[in-house]
Amino acid sequence: MHGMPESDSQQRLTLLNRERAILAFNRRVLAQARRNDVPLLERLRYVCIVSSNMDEFFEVRFADALEAAIETGSNTTRSELAVVAGEAHELIDQQYAIFNDELMPALAAHGIVIVNHADRNEAQRKWVSQLFHREVHPLLTPLGLDPAHPFPQVANKSLNFIAQLGGMDAFGRENSIAIVKVPRALPRVMRLPDRLAEGKQAFVLLSSVIRAHLGELFPGRIVEAFSQFRVTRDSDLDVDEDEVTDLRKALRSELSARHYGRAIRLEVVNTCPEVLSNFLLSQYGLPEAALHRVNGPVNLVRLNSLIDQAHAPKLRFKPHEPVWPHGRLPRTRPLMASIAERDILLHHPFESFEPVVQFLREAVNDPQVLAIKQTIYRTGSESVLMELLIEAAQRGKEVLVVVELKARFDEEANINWAERLEAVGAQVVYGIVGLKTHAKLLLVTRKQGQRMVRYVHLSTGNYNPKTARLYTDVGYFSADPDLTADAEGVFQHLASLNTLRTPKHLLVAPSNLHAQMVALLGRVAQAARDGQPARVVAKFNALTDPGLIAALVAASQAGADIDLIVRGACMLPPGVAGYTDNIRVRSVVGRFLEHSRVFYFRWGARESQEALYLSSADWMSRNMHGRIEIAWPVRDPTLRQRVIDECLVPYLRDDIDAWTLDAHGGYVAVQGPGGLSAQRALVRRY
Repeated sequence: MHGMPESDSQQRLTLLNRERAILAFNRRVLAQARRNDVPLLERLRYVCIVSSNMDEFFEVRFADALEAAIETGSNTTRSELAVVAGEAHELIDQQYAIFNDELMPALAAHGIVIVNHADRNEAQRKWVSQLFHREVHPLLTPLGLDPAHPFPQVANKSLNFIAQLGGMDAFGRENSIAIVKVPRALPRVMRLPDRLAEGKQAFVLLSSVIRAHLGELFPGRIVEAFSQFRVTRDSDLDVDEDEVTDLRKALRSELSARHYGRAIRLEVVNTCPEVLSNFLLSQYGLPEAALHRVNGPVNLVRLNSLIDQAHAPKLRFKPHEPVWPHGRLPRTRPLMASIAERDILLHHPFESFEPVVQFLREAVNDPQVLAIKQTIYRTGSESVLMELLIEAAQRGKEVLVVVELKARFDEEANINWAERLEAVGAQVVYGIVGLKTHAKLLLVTRKQGQRMVRYVHLSTGNYNPKTARLYTDVGYFSADPDLTADAEGVFQHLASLNTLRTPKHLLVAPSNLHAQMVALLGRVAQAARDGQPARVVAKFNALTDPGLIAALVAASQAGADIDLIVRGACMLPPGVAGYTDNIRVRSVVGRFLEHSRVFYFRWGARESQEALYLSSADWMSRNMHGRIEIAWPVRDPTLRQRVIDECLVPYLRDDIDAWTLDAHGGYVAVQGPGGLSAQRALVRRY
């Protein structure tokens, strides 16, 4: 646990542990896999999501915490880490129990099965054998270990087998351990032909195919014991930006090393003999606590392939097609003409992301558009937006793209886009040394008569059409001269490294966003002390920044009414007498990933005494002090009310997908009389 030293009055308030808060979030996601009102294949997908989340937890969060424990040598930190490791084990055990005891029997009842080797009939075994010899065996190279064949480098999260062999090798020696790397190119889940499936949708796992024929890889030897295994490694890239002269080249060279970082976790199947698991632990220098024995396939993420291949519409969510906002952006007129008349707000994924793509497409095709500037954080390896930016540069427009090369796990895709953009003459910059550029801005400059007019799109989420169908986010179009001038100032700052001129409306981290949030919370606190209406409702993905937590506590102590909607990790304990009595924290986990950041403040009765901001930033120290982030005010009363009505109020009333946090870090599912799911209500609304 971490104390909060901001003031003497708050020294006794103990903050919740961040890593445990992340695990608590994953327990809430896993709870979706047990809900009978969630379609069966979607329940399996939640299990896969937790598996993927836990990979990242060990690769990043747990790895960082372990590094800190080693550096500080603190026994307290080490004991906290041991508690976290124990909770991670419990969560993963629960995940496999749900998979084995609930989901697979339920899927079997619907005719969707994974056929293990022992359960295959003769015809199925023949098909698997032919598959193995035709497609799998040619790519496998078993490695027997001896002084000339040391333990191989095993890539992060790759599938491997370890085998204990009896008998002698070809040279009469008793080397008994062999490793088989499974190539990533092979599909992890394969569907049996319908003629062999006995009226079902039958699947086989690649690991089961190899297991059935493992002995054939070692002719003349006996496979006495074996196990699948998988190692998770520290995946932070180690690049000192102050020391390198070309960040892109340095990152590209570092990317290959990511696959072979320090080992953090070892997974084996629960039948793995101790002699083999102990051997693997010794090879990776890991303690017993880092070993995870799993009751099923190592790496449940691979089951996403089964979900995608299965044909069962009734076992999936009903398709949701985001709508085009015809009333605000008629397809019959240019988007910029509509944006020039009034600000336009888009609520994804309920409303389509396509207007953003169309906005950029119109800018590329419009000869009067002279310049396009955009930030890129996560856009994916395939992106229509990036292709449009390349086309704009080829057409001779001034194109500036701020590409964040250090977006974790998207580095390679972003490097590739940066190189393609530079090749066609676009100006590409990588932000500011030491700061990630996480702000989401797209600025278009158009010549209209004798003057230049700017149009801007701001967003709480990434410029990624695929995730825009899965994440809740808010996009905002404006031609407001002050707001667009502020956006231009941010781009000038990022490109030229000159001092950021003071924006009129935008808040920018690390310049003034944190200070303004603290100041607004201070206004709310003062209003409460003065007996005026004092209200805060804030929605974000995580709350871990000590300064903002201290300001929230002070506002609560002053009597302000505070609701926080925090999807993931929250270190602030609500309901602590004398400190956070007036703070309530809830989390909503539903069909879509909650991702929008909305901050509402009221510090009096007059309309001028309230403010609502949309933002790219969570209330985390890294967002406020280590990234370029933006927040912008929604000043139009109609749009402000719409954000309140869609992004805040239904989430405070949700009693289907919501959880409430208690003072000790525990979450309880909300069960109320209303039967309201905010996300479902918004799907119906649109």
